[in-house]
Amino acid sequence: MRTSPWEKVARGAAGLLLLSALMIVSRSALAAESAGSESGGSTDSDWSHWHAGNDVKNIASLQRGARNFLNYCAGCHSLKYERYSRMAQDLEIPPDLEQKYFLPPGTHDTSYITSAMPAGDAETWFGKAPPDLSLMARERGPDYLYQFLKTFYVDPKRQTGANNMRLPSTAMPDVISALEGLKKPVYKTVGTEQAFDHFEQLAPGEMNAEEFDGFVRDTVNFLDYVGEPAQVQRRAMGVWVVLFLLVFTWLAWLLKREYWKDVH
Repeated sequence: MRTSPWEKVARGAAGLLLLSALMIVSRSALAAESAGSESGGSTDSDWSHWHAGNDVKNIASLQRGARNFLNYCAGCHSLKYERYSRMAQDLEIPPDLEQKYFLPPGTHDTSYITSAMPAGDAETWFGKAPPDLSLMARERGPDYLYQFLKTFYVDPKRQTGANNMRLPSTAMPDVISALEGLKKPVYKTVGTEQAFDHFEQLAPGEMNAEEFDGFVRDTVNFLDYVGEPAQVQRRAMGVWVVLFLLVFTWLAWLLKREYWKDVH
């Protein structure tokens, strides 16, 4: 019995749907496995492989990250492509709370998130103006930001009194040292060279290690969101766009075969 073209189309579409579902499930499983390995923790000596493990779908984390940024970062750094109103809408912040806790005095909610520090003064104090962080997560990646915020250490030779493993000789002071505490790097001898081994705590901070790690992850999560506020919607839509293209390609191939079946 000859199979009709529409039956072939139906079977092909069902196959593509099943294939796409399997791909989505596999991707989710890999993401969960990766997150699990990241949450397992890394030793201090392999800090360059630490992962942020952030999730831009976690609204509560983004809200905490926005609070962290405005409290500890906005004095020097701007987010010149992000408006307070867009942030409040995406992060589900009620207008009264936005007005009370997020908007600086005299600022309208349609204003961009900018620092009040004059660029000239910043260059005088730090040697260079602090960069805008709107696209920093897209440029460097969340892992870079996570490693940067986690690897400050005491360095009496620096003018700011601090240095950084991820960005040596950084002009940025350790503005979150009060939360983490003070630490110094300890090195070990490997062959004829000195290699980093671990951090030694010199003074405690206001947070324990787990709380500070959560603070950093939330902050990085917020900066990842700011780099592309619509990324969650884009990824959700992307699955259906790819599925449509697959089905359309299948239909086009069946139509071509039907048109040319009597030619050869």
